[in-house]
Amino acid sequence: MTTPLSLSAADARRIALRAQGFLGAPDRPGGVRGVLRHLGAVQLDTISVLARSHELIPYARLGAVGRDAVEATYWTDNHAFEYWSHAACILPIEEWPHFAFRRRARRARGYRWHELADAERSCAAVLDRLRADGPLTSTELGGAKNGGPWWDWSETKIAVEWLLDTGEVVCTRRRSWKRVYDLAERAVPGALLHDDLDDAGCWRRLVAQAGAAMGVATRADLADYHRLKGQQVDAVIADSGLVPVQVEGWAKPAWADPAALAAPPRGRHRTTLLSPFDSLIWDRPRTERVFGFTHRLEAYVPKPKRVHGYFAMPLLSGGNLIGRVDPARDGRTLIARQVSLDGPKAVDPMATALIEAATWVGCTDVRVERVMQDDLRDPLLGALKRSHDLR
Repeated sequence: MTTPLSLSAADARRIALRAQGFLGAPDRPGGVRGVLRHLGAVQLDTISVLARSHELIPYARLGAVGRDAVEATYWTDNHAFEYWSHAACILPIEEWPHFAFRRRARRARGYRWHELADAERSCAAVLDRLRADGPLTSTELGGAKNGGPWWDWSETKIAVEWLLDTGEVVCTRRRSWKRVYDLAERAVPGALLHDDLDDAGCWRRLVAQAGAAMGVATRADLADYHRLKGQQVDAVIADSGLVPVQVEGWAKPAWADPAALAAPPRGRHRTTLLSPFDSLIWDRPRTERVFGFTHRLEAYVPKPKRVHGYFAMPLLSGGNLIGRVDPARDGRTLIARQVSLDGPKAVDPMATALIEAATWVGCTDVRVERVMQDDLRDPLLGALKRSHDLR
C-alpha cells in the first residue's frame, strides 16, 4: 500500500484558500460565472444585511464587481439553475445530470412535508400553465400562500415545489427574490436533460467536484459540500480521482485534488469580509480544523444570547480568520455594530475590508458602534480615517 502524502496544517490551509479563490491572482476565467463553475455551488439565503449572500460570494473573491452584474450573471442565459445541494444553491447548469440521484430519491420518498388533496390534478394544472404561458412565479401561477404562516402553502405552491424537487420544472432565475419556474424540457439544454446517470456516477462527480473546490478534505467535508451521505462518499472515493493525504493535526484521513498538489500555493492573499454562508466557512467543524476559528450564525439566536451579532461576518486576511464584524446600513453609512479583532494585527485589515465593503454597496461613511476589545477601538477608528482619506 502506498503511504499517503503528508501535508502540514499550513500547507492544507493554503491549498484550501487557493482552491476557493482566495490565494493568488484571480484565476477564474469568466469572472462571476467562473467562480460559480469552480465552486460548484453558491448558497442562497433570505438574509440581506450588507448584501445577499450569493452576491457576497463573488465579491469576496473578485473584489468590487457590480451587484447588478452579479445578479445578471447568475440569472441570464439559463447557464445556472437553483436546486438542493449544500442547501438551496445556485448551480452550474452542467451539473444538472449529477443531481439525478436526488431527484429520484425525492420522487421515491414523496412530498417533503406538505400533501396535496389531488396531486395529479394540481401538478397537471401547473405544467399546463407553464407550457402555455412560459416561465412564471408562484404568485403568477395562482398564489403561494393560503393566508396562514409562511409554511401554509397553497396547492399551487406545493405542486410547483414538488415538480421542482423531482425535476419536471426548474428555476433558472429569480425575480424580486421570487423563484421563476419553467419547464425543465424548455430551460435545460437537451444534451443535459436526462436522468440516466446512475446514482454512483452522480456521487462520483459531486465528490470529485467538492474535492476540487476545497483542495483538501476529509470524508465528512466531502459529504457536507453537496450534502451527501458518508456511505455515498465511501462508495465512490476510490474512483473519484482524489488522492489520499495525511494532514498534520487532522484526526481523520483526508483526500486532495491532484491539481492542488501539483504546485505550491503562492500569491497574494485576499483581505475581505465573508458571508457566513460562504463555502470557505459554511462547514463549521472544517472551519475550526483548518483555521482554528469558531464561528456560528446567530441570526436565529435570541438577541440577548448573541455573542458576535445577528450576521457576524468573519474577516479573512493573510490567509487567516482574524476577526469579525456585525454590519448594518443606515442610508449611505455602513455601520459596524460590533467588531471583534484578534489583536492589533487585525486593525488595518478590518479597516481595509470595511472601507472596501462600504464602497461596494454605495456607502460613503463607516460608523463603528462597538469594539469588543476596548483598547483597539481608537486604533481602528484611526485606521478607518486613514483609509477613508486615501480614497
